[in-house]
Amino acid sequence: MAAEPTPGPNRPPAPARALDPQAVRRHFGRAAATYDAAAVLQKEIGARMMERLDVVRLAPARILDLGCGTGEALGELALRYPRAQRVAVDIALPMLERARLKTKERRGALARLASALGPGWGRTAPRQASFVGADMAALPLAPATFELAWSNLALQWENDPARVFAEVHRVLAVGGLFTFTTFGPDTLRELRAAFAAADGRPRVSQFVDMHDLGDALVHTGFADPVMQMETMTLTYAEPKAMLHDLKAIGATNAALGRARGLTGRHRFARALAVLDGMRRDGRIPSTWEVIYGHAWKVAPTRSPEGHALAAVPSPRRRGAAGGGRP
Repeated sequence: MAAEPTPGPNRPPAPARALDPQAVRRHFGRAAATYDAAAVLQKEIGARMMERLDVVRLAPARILDLGCGTGEALGELALRYPRAQRVAVDIALPMLERARLKTKERRGALARLASALGPGWGRTAPRQASFVGADMAALPLAPATFELAWSNLALQWENDPARVFAEVHRVLAVGGLFTFTTFGPDTLRELRAAFAAADGRPRVSQFVDMHDLGDALVHTGFADPVMQMETMTLTYAEPKAMLHDLKAIGATNAALGRARGLTGRHRFARALAVLDGMRRDGRIPSTWEVIYGHAWKVAPTRSPEGHALAAVPSPRRRGAAGGGRP
């Protein structure tokens, strides 16, 4: 997502938003041990996302956490839906292992608390979670399995959001909810401007517009999509602190067209100087355009061949009277 050491002379230019999945996996794998300490923004967005479930009437039996990272959401989802089976998916295996350990520790703490509180409390202990290493755009999961699909700040690392939406739609049961967050085009605008001024080369990821995501949800069969956006700003005392945090969470440049060598010292210093010149009230801002979305899977109205499907009412029992349900 952030700067990293332009295609070589024999390499054709990659599409503007194309990402290298192997680089994404590698960057997040390396960041597994440092992610939690630096992911202040990601945790806050996850908390706000969780609050939005307060107004949703849903009792899922199975929950899918897509791009689970170190498993921050798994504990909150377990407390909210203790009897639900949770399945966590991530492309980076070290992240999954971190999530597994964190979930095990939390479950052990809850078990000790339940034991201290006495008989009966153990029945409310959350079920164990399952962990799957996979790409969100190619899920090794059965169709119509989950009632809730959750994804906090992972979609921006996929080349084709519509393909991810189609996969989520496939594995959701009818009546299931898909809720997610991602970043919009204004994200990291200061860092993007700084590196553009330094050498004119793209070193910060590009992000999909909220309206395009909403259209893609509808196109893949979701109903009643709700898209919302807010801008959040982090501030830093020094430019290098911003870059340090981005590296610590794995958000480094994974574009297919990224430079393969190190950024030149002069260009890097120039970018830092531009960033330093953006100070407001003595601090350097880092803007994040946060997109919240959710949509429902409803019963299909057309067959795969495009024919309209009509709902057939259940036959009434012979002899039933009045307008009640048979």
